[in-house]
Amino acid sequence: MLRHTLRRTLKSCTSSVWIQSRKSTIPSQSLLLETIPKENVDCVVIGAGVVGIAVARDLALKGRDVLVIESAPTFGSGTSSRNSEVIHAGIYYPPNSLKAIFCLRGRKLLYQYCANHGVPHKQIGKLIVATGSSEIQKLIVLLSQGRENGVEGLRMMEGFEAMRMEPELKCLKALLSPYSGIVDTHALMLSLVGEAENHGATFSYNTTVVGGHLEGDSIQIHISQSKNIEKCIGGCPPQPELILVPNLVVNSAGLSSPSLAKSFKGLDSRVIPPSYYAQGCYFTLSNNKTPPFEHLIYPIPEDGGLGVHVTLDLDGHVKFGPDVEWIGELDSISSFLNKFDYSVSSDRVQKFYPEIRRYYPNLKEGSLEPGYAGIRPKLSGPGQPPVDFIIQGEDINGVRGLINLFGIESPGLTSSLAIAEHIGLKFIG
Repeated sequence: MLRHTLRRTLKSCTSSVWIQSRKSTIPSQSLLLETIPKENVDCVVIGAGVVGIAVARDLALKGRDVLVIESAPTFGSGTSSRNSEVIHAGIYYPPNSLKAIFCLRGRKLLYQYCANHGVPHKQIGKLIVATGSSEIQKLIVLLSQGRENGVEGLRMMEGFEAMRMEPELKCLKALLSPYSGIVDTHALMLSLVGEAENHGATFSYNTTVVGGHLEGDSIQIHISQSKNIEKCIGGCPPQPELILVPNLVVNSAGLSSPSLAKSFKGLDSRVIPPSYYAQGCYFTLSNNKTPPFEHLIYPIPEDGGLGVHVTLDLDGHVKFGPDVEWIGELDSISSFLNKFDYSVSSDRVQKFYPEIRRYYPNLKEGSLEPGYAGIRPKLSGPGQPPVDFIIQGEDINGVRGLINLFGIESPGLTSSLAIAEHIGLKFIG
């Protein structure tokens, strides 16, 4: 019912608001807002990535009336569909950090959910490898950290043991993580969306949150049709066509979360962390009937990422990536609409061959083909120490009913159900 109401309201008010916004004399913001239709809603989740969908499902299961706003034509078109599809065990993250806590809890919830709902997945295990003597100490640190985080089954292996498991592998030592795995991310999101909708959640696609403003200590959300916002790129500022008056807002916009928070008039800018963007490309292995590896193969982590690693999908296809290329922030409109450049230049493959051959020396020249690219929503830049997830509620931002999710990069997929559980327990009860 709410979906149809939104469509009718947006359609009826589009022409008048849009024409008004393009006049040479534009009314003051306060006067303009008074002319825009308003709708009272219970819970608004901004962004239909895997975390937003998981949050929407959790809220709907608790009996809340949930509206998910997504600027794209469908769910999961951003970071959620542009990653390694790996279920992480919880090794890489500082003890007691949100990343460590949510990854460990999320992994257990995710395996359980996939088993109960028929979502394709496989616990294939991972080998983190040291290919040089200088990397062995880093591997020992990862082992110690993983055990402190409570990761089960970790074991240090000599190179010959690991190479016996994986004949194509070359390494001096390896850390075995048996509980790492892979998942069909699209099937997972499709299942979560279906369950959310079955419990009354509404998904409004092609709809963009263009800002918001505070009324007292609560927030009102400005939305418009995405097709109209596209007309604003490089031109006039976007104008809302509808204002939502919610009880709860979860800003789960991924790459756009910080930009979106900055557009909420009246929100203290000091609570919004700086944002950085690290693009990574994947290349696929061609002309290989049999995958060279049965496990995930990871090098020692690098600045900004986990290194160019081997990932297998559930059909047996092999991909390598991602690398790390720091990019500048886009303007807010392009960010809201996920208008990032996701093209993969074939020239970047020259960087991949030497990195991969450190642990896979038999990789043939010309066997890598461009795959896809993704962008990590990071809260720390080049050379800076990694920053934890930020899940920010009223106690920090001072706005009743506003929850901002910042920096939900890896292990965001693995952590998605745990993050949703946490929001439901801490902010909803």
